[in-house]
Amino acid sequence: MVGPLIMQFGTEAQKRRFLPRILSGDEVWCQGYSEPNAGSDLASLRSSAVDDGRGSFVVNGQKTWTTYGQYADWIFCLVRTDASGKKQQGISFLLVDMKTPGVTVKPMLTIGGTPAFCETFFEDVVVPKENLVGPLHGGWTVAKALLGHERTMIGGVGASLRALRRLKRIARETTRAGAPLLDDPMVAAKIARLEVRLRSLEMANYRTLAAAALGHAPGPESSILKIRGSEIQQDCFELAMEIMGHDALSWHDTAGAVPALETWVPSTYCYNRATTIYGGSNEIQKNIIAKLILGLS
Repeated sequence: MVGPLIMQFGTEAQKRRFLPRILSGDEVWCQGYSEPNAGSDLASLRSSAVDDGRGSFVVNGQKTWTTYGQYADWIFCLVRTDASGKKQQGISFLLVDMKTPGVTVKPMLTIGGTPAFCETFFEDVVVPKENLVGPLHGGWTVAKALLGHERTMIGGVGASLRALRRLKRIARETTRAGAPLLDDPMVAAKIARLEVRLRSLEMANYRTLAAAALGHAPGPESSILKIRGSEIQQDCFELAMEIMGHDALSWHDTAGAVPALETWVPSTYCYNRATTIYGGSNEIQKNIIAKLILGLS
């Protein structure tokens, strides 16, 4: 069953067309928000969508950090449809078929050695007006609501619980002076502190999910989940690297260097350096908390 928050925006025709394929995994999506000069200050985006007078928009511009855009069937984009007023007021939310002529995707390697990020270019891309989500020039409201859900997801409780289980296994199987590192009181204390922080995040996440079940969209509290969750993810892998020692210098296909289940650690450690940046940097999240939760100007 599709929950009410997933259907918060969009026409009935859009919901019938897109939601079943999203749920089944038959269509993969990527996000077109950030641009080379519009990251934390997202409202400064310059990609444009111009009404062609024939029932379509013509899109031109560039997006960056389009995660796995090379595999996506569709992209949801923030585009500039009016440049005459406040920058937040002239943005629209548009759905673009990645197979449309004029769309070009160029993957780039991360420091983790994975082709996760892409640059996506739009050159005279024709998009039907029926692919506009929300009102014309009303995309900023849609984007903020989506970011609330995204930041809750970035909190990554499930991923961190999984990483913590693997971390304990590594500590149990790595020995020093003939004894497992998990028996070292200092190592055990570091793992315990990390688990306490993770369990408190899990409780906070449950509160957000309970509110969502009652029909409440995530608010500024999602920034708290994003900050704490992204930091815990990084800390899990930093501790794993510390426990593995020289074995942490291995990489994906270093045959026989370390047990196969441990080769994921260094690559993911490098990839996760971005966790405190994407979805709105943690510095921006602290500003949101100060203004919207603490009431500071």
